[in-house]
Amino acid sequence: MSNSQQDKLNHLNELRQQAIEGGGPEKTAKIHEKGRLTARERIHLLLDEGSFQETGVFVRHRSHEMGIDKNRPLGDGMVTGVGRVDGRQVYVFAQDFTVFGGSMSEANANKICRLMDQALENGCPVIGLNDSGGARIQEGVRSLAGYAEIFWRNTMASGVIPQISAILGPCAGGAVYSPAITDFTLMVDQTSYMFVTGPNVIKMVTNEDVTFEELGGANTHSTKSGVSHFMAASDQDCLLMTRRLLSFMPQNNLEDPPRIVPNDKPDRRETKLNDIVPDDNKKPYDMLEVIRLIVDEGDFMEVQPRHAQNIICGFARLDGQVVGIVANQPKFQAGVLDIPSSIKGARFVRTCDCFNIPLVVFEDVPGFLPGTDQEYGGIIKHGAKLLFAFCEATVPKLTVITRKAYGGAYDVMNSKHIRADWNVAWPGSELAVMGSEGAVNILYRNQIAASKDPDAERKKLIDEYDETYANPYIAAGLGYLDDVIEPAETRSQLILALGHLSNKKQTLPPKKHGNIPL
Repeated sequence: MSNSQQDKLNHLNELRQQAIEGGGPEKTAKIHEKGRLTARERIHLLLDEGSFQETGVFVRHRSHEMGIDKNRPLGDGMVTGVGRVDGRQVYVFAQDFTVFGGSMSEANANKICRLMDQALENGCPVIGLNDSGGARIQEGVRSLAGYAEIFWRNTMASGVIPQISAILGPCAGGAVYSPAITDFTLMVDQTSYMFVTGPNVIKMVTNEDVTFEELGGANTHSTKSGVSHFMAASDQDCLLMTRRLLSFMPQNNLEDPPRIVPNDKPDRRETKLNDIVPDDNKKPYDMLEVIRLIVDEGDFMEVQPRHAQNIICGFARLDGQVVGIVANQPKFQAGVLDIPSSIKGARFVRTCDCFNIPLVVFEDVPGFLPGTDQEYGGIIKHGAKLLFAFCEATVPKLTVITRKAYGGAYDVMNSKHIRADWNVAWPGSELAVMGSEGAVNILYRNQIAASKDPDAERKKLIDEYDETYANPYIAAGLGYLDDVIEPAETRSQLILALGHLSNKKQTLPPKKHGNIPL
């Protein structure tokens, strides 16, 4: 090799090392002092070892305002490329906080846009690792234009390829809307935050005192707002959680989720289920325990586990096949449907339908939550979201009624009447307009009042009502249930039904799109 050729190689290696170092060792050390990882460290932890191929390594910004032209680092604070997770191809971008605070510029927005275009063309998931101070002020409207280009691509890719956003630091202002459009958002406790308007502006405008963590921390968005689907303890935990989430997702909307060879017997009986529901229908039990006893090896990845806890959503497998589970949770508010749970359930149902993931519903619902707060808050339109989502879903839809199925909530929770494919109930389940006590008090108010012994009369009428409605056989006789099954057989029956529905093809009436109540 000639000296000239060696000089060129040396120059190349020098430039590449500059790109790898980002903002330099001092800024990297500050990141590590806070227990966080750099952009490149995050990418290499997320992806299979040795699979990352970077793109846009030598991109620099082209701005001149405010003396920024004197600092033109390679990569411009954005690491983009393609790699693999469990052998499956994914596209990933990571904001590098050591370079201009990870701020969005025209140049690095173009890098993200090119990456997203390639992901869509190749039918592969996109993962964004967000850690940015926001729009680059020196670039003005060009940085805002970059955001909008990304938002448009997020929208075009929605329902076509999985999009996952990991918030690993600040994400504020207009930057929050890209993660909001994506399918799943993960946050890290104590080190990441999201908000449209920061604490200082809020103090100035509304005179409210609030900390960054209280306003937009991971705990806030995992409990109160529901913006975050998962809360991790650290960067490492978040990235491993992202890998696990991807294991339940297909590459795109034309493929099925990855099926694995199960280690659990498909015909496994679980006799604990026969005694899990209390005889007293007012007593709670843990629906999470029901789910874990039924799914493969008890492995269940719950989505939004801290938000709207009266409904459970998450991913599991049955005989190796991915399913999305929606379940009422009697441990919280008796499993009643309200505004937050309806929105949470609707979003999850639509996500599963986008990506060909069959839906399994475990139902124990006393109805919709009454009260002025709910009515003024729009429970009518929000409850209709869940109904709409189940109605429009064309994936296989299965429902197991474990105890109560009352009122309009019975219809909403994937009933046969909104085209569920397979509906069964456990022997002690109740399908009725309302519970026996409330129904008797309405229907027989005068009769009870005129009785010599109102308490005895009420009890007699309640017993009669229970005998009529506190069993699933009337609904089964009408064809609203396909079967009444022993709880211990639920796993095997679900697996059989899924097998029978594996070739389901259902099309909706031709239209641009439905008009879901928003």
